[in-house]
Amino acid sequence: MPRPSQDGLEWEEKTFGIEPRWTREPAIKAIENVCRQRLIIPPDDSCEISFHASGAFNKLYTVESSEQTLIMRVSLPVCPRDKTRGEVSTLQWVSNHTQVPVPKVISFDDSSDNEIGFEWSLMEFVRGTSAYTRWRTLSMEHKVAITRQLAEFQAEFLGCRFEAVGTLQEGGSTQESGIFRPGQLVSHGFFMGDRLHYNIPRGPFYSSHDWMSAQLNIVLLEQTAKLEKAEDEDDQEDAEDCLSTVRKLLDLLPTVFPPGGGEPASLYHNDLHLNNIFIDENGKITSVLDWECVSAVPLWLAITAPKFLEETPREEEPQRDEYADESDAEREDPHSLDNEGKNDLYWIHRMEYDATQLQKVYKARLEELTPELPLKESFTKVEFFRAVEQCDGIWVKKAGRWADRTKQGEVLQFVDA
Repeated sequence: MPRPSQDGLEWEEKTFGIEPRWTREPAIKAIENVCRQRLIIPPDDSCEISFHASGAFNKLYTVESSEQTLIMRVSLPVCPRDKTRGEVSTLQWVSNHTQVPVPKVISFDDSSDNEIGFEWSLMEFVRGTSAYTRWRTLSMEHKVAITRQLAEFQAEFLGCRFEAVGTLQEGGSTQESGIFRPGQLVSHGFFMGDRLHYNIPRGPFYSSHDWMSAQLNIVLLEQTAKLEKAEDEDDQEDAEDCLSTVRKLLDLLPTVFPPGGGEPASLYHNDLHLNNIFIDENGKITSVLDWECVSAVPLWLAITAPKFLEETPREEEPQRDEYADESDAEREDPHSLDNEGKNDLYWIHRMEYDATQLQKVYKARLEELTPELPLKESFTKVEFFRAVEQCDGIWVKKAGRWADRTKQGEVLQFVDA
């Protein structure tokens, strides 16, 4: 008998929103059995499974045999089948059509009807060091080189256009092997909590207007339901604030994104943190990781800087001598990077300064490689997208203010509203 589509998953209310939770743990023995079957490992040969790390929607396990070391990603069914299939398709497309280094997918199962009881993918183990662990010790020259490489990777993506916004799927409706097309969009805004069950368009979207409209309407449905079930004045006020902001953004939508189709899209890694970038000793990128929920998006979004460069602007370089030494608590924190004797504030400001300078590097290199793209015309579109992302979060009132001021003709960043 097939498992329920989201068996093993439940959503838990937290202070700042909902988070997924595993209702049961994947069994190590089941992972071993699946690996032995898929990799054709004889019973007498070794196959060691050990927990490696976890993400928001995945648990990662190291698979060591006498022949090789691999990584298995076991996934919560937050978006059954589509998320796993989309990630695998995206990795295959990137590997086949670009020079961007990504892990090779060895095998996968986009169904939970298997011995593990969850969707999974088996891919090569990427050795090396993340840029995050080495960032503080890298010279600015190396940081510039890494940033330029990322701009070159994105320029490759921008040179391969798709006809719609959506997550890549192999074959699409034709099931044609080796052909990848945007399909249903797999993103947090479409599957968190009860959103997977709402009757709204999910893509592919042939215009930014239709995409943003669907994103806003799913929040409208969710907050309307919350308002109807509100048990106290605070819950009622929160839902009303969100609904007010959503309606303002829907009113502004046709101005920023006029209705119509035929808008090209490009692949864009929307979660490119330093932890997802592996480098060698010379600062060359050896692998880019974590491609879940990566999709083809409109060009106005695909030209924005990577996530790790999204910091508070800081033009003045911080001087080490002007900062206090690190505290005992900072020194003893097992999860902290080496502070080299300085407190956390110095390193926060250092990262802000680096990001501010490297954004200029990224933009200049991307403009050099893609001079035909109208980068300056994308400002208000990107800020509208930021407001939509925050219209049901802690910055809901800021999103409402941004919509009001933009409606009045101001041109401003979302963060400044």
